[in-house]
Amino acid sequence: MERVTLRIPKQQIDEVEQMVERGKFPNRSEAIRSAVREMLDEQTEQASANSWAKV
Repeated sequence: MERVTLRIPKQQIDEVEQMVERGKFPNRSEAIRSAVREMLDEQTEQASANSWAKV
């Protein structure tokens, strides 16, 4: 796995930490990986929908 450094507003990190504390994710890294996966899935779904619309 590759390491990426990014800056995220404190309020958003606090919200991610709360999700970790509630047990939704095991740690911040997994929460952020999950968000990236969702974003990529949405982009793939939109691309598929757009290709169907062109047919």
